[in-house]
Parts: sequence; C-alpha cells; structure tokens
Amino acid sequence: MRAAVLYDVDDVRIESRAIPRPAPGELLIKTGASGICSGDVMGWYVRRKAPFVLGHEPAGTVAAVGAGAPPCDDRGVPFREGDRVFVHHHAPCFACAACARSDYVQCAAWRSSAIDPGGMAEYFRVPGGNLRDTLRLPEAVPLVDGSLVEPLACALKSLRRGGLRAGDLLCVIGLGVMGLLHVLAGAARGARVVASDPIAERRERARACGAEAVEPAALAEAIGRGADVTICGPGTPAAMADALAATAPGGTIVMFTPFEPGSNLIVDASRLYFDDLRLVASYSCGPDDTRAALTAIADGIVTAAKLGATTLGLDDVPRAYADLAASRVIKPIVVFA
Repeated sequence: MRAAVLYDVDDVRIESRAIPRPAPGELLIKTGASGICSGDVMGWYVRRKAPFVLGHEPAGTVAAVGAGAPPCDDRGVPFREGDRVFVHHHAPCFACAACARSDYVQCAAWRSSAIDPGGMAEYFRVPGGNLRDTLRLPEAVPLVDGSLVEPLACALKSLRRGGLRAGDLLCVIGLGVMGLLHVLAGAARGARVVASDPIAERRERARACGAEAVEPAALAEAIGRGADVTICGPGTPAAMADALAATAPGGTIVMFTPFEPGSNLIVDASRLYFDDLRLVASYSCGPDDTRAALTAIADGIVTAAKLGATTLGLDDVPRAYADLAASRVIKPIVVFA
C-alpha cells in the first residue's frame, strides 16, 4: 500500500508500506478520506515525531476483522466487513481516575494509543483499545464529512471548556479550518459570533458560516464591551494578547493551539483578577466529543462543503501540505480510490 510520510515540514514523501494485519480483536480499515490537520504544519510540533505517517482524521470501511470473535462497538454490536467508520487515533481506558472525571486526554491509555501506521495510508490497523472510540457512520454521511469528526470534536470540547451558552458573544481569533469549525458550532448553539482574520477569503468563508467577520484592526469595535468567550486560535503570544483584550469582564479565554515550548505570556495579572477572567486550555478531544461531533455532522451543521474543503488524491499530499502551511487552502482532505 502507499502512505504519506513526513520527514520534515518541507519533506513529505509518498512511500510503499506493507498492509498491516489485524490481530484478534482488531480491525483493518480501507481508508476512504483523511484530512491534513493544521497542527501538522507546526514545525516545532511535528519535527519531534518525524518521520511518521501523516493522518489522524480518517474515515473508511472495515476491510478485514481479526481472527476469532469479531470486536464490538460501545453498544455491543460486532463490527463487520463493509462497515463505514470514523476511527479516533486516541482512545481512553474508561477505568482510571482521569476517565472517571471525563478528563480523557490525561488517561495513560489515551496518550499511548495510536492507529497503525496512520490515517494518510491506503489501509490502517485499529488496535483493540482504539475501538472504544470507533464510530459507525450513518449511511447519509459521506466519508469526506466523516473525516471531520475528530477536528470538529476538538472544537466542541473547546466551546464546552469555554462554557459557551446560547445568547453569548463568541469571539474567534483566526479563521483557518479550526476557527471555522468554532464559528459553525458556536452559531448552532445560539451564540452571536464575531471572528477575525487578516485573510479576506477566510473572512468571507466565516460570514457564510454565520459569523460577523472583520479584519483584526476592526475587532475591538465589532465586539463592543467584549466577548463572553474568546477562542485564541493561533498559538502565539500576540494572538493571546488580542484574545485577552477582546474578552469582557467575567469572560473566558480558551487557548486552543499549543505554544512552542519555552514561550512565555505576559499578562496583566491585576486585570485577570479584578475582571474575574478565566484562561483555560483545550487539548484534543475524547469520546463524548466525537459522538457529539458525529451527531452535528449527521444533522448537516458541519460539512466539508461549508468549510470550503479541498479534496485531492494521495499523490497530491506534498503539495497540499505546503499549501496549507502557506495558508493557501483552508482544509485539504485526501480522498482514496
């Protein structure tokens, strides 16, 4: 089979790999669609893992089931060849203290789990542990939309940690695909959404998704007294300073993207205290979020078309990766034959 392997941010290669063999209690998936994640173009983040097969947003079809009794989903229904599924690359144990408080990303099993070799390959193996967050796709959900479950789940967790309520003013800073997912999800929850980005095309897409989209220089005027919840999309101190400035007293700022290790934030601690602000981080997502994301996709709230996603073949991954890194595209999704 073929797979897209990242050696560095300017070195992505299409290589041949052996098709994995599922052991008892495992699945082999024929990949149907897999998105290129915006996090995978952060050099400092991916270089520490390289080389690796890209892709942690896959949807596909069960091609083989390991020997013995077929594994089951979370409802006890056995997986069969031909089932269309979303597979999360991380899955928790549901038995530890972190899982008991639904803090799945702190579960040791969640952090150590993975699909083999990755979602940007023609086939991948699903270990037994990952079946805890493997979901059947409704027949009406195309595989290209199914590949959005993981990124949308991350946005839904972010809004949950931000405490967004209907009628709130939500400010979204940065309108790449993750910012647009926040816009769609926030608007669906009844929030007024004001968003900013320096790229005009992204602002237009955000308007189509339900936001009042403005240039960064016009953000202060657009939000007035400030936002109840602000999503800081870019992982930079400058973006965080903008997010803090955009947030109303009593509001919450969500750090959605990691900062490079060693980065420091300079915060006016007096304002943080007397304005009673909350600064929270939101890392990845868990099973509750993926299920909510699949429901939103099945309901048509989020689709690849609404995001302006670009579909392409596996051979085009190196070019699409470079285009995403240069902000020339919003969301590349690889569609497999």
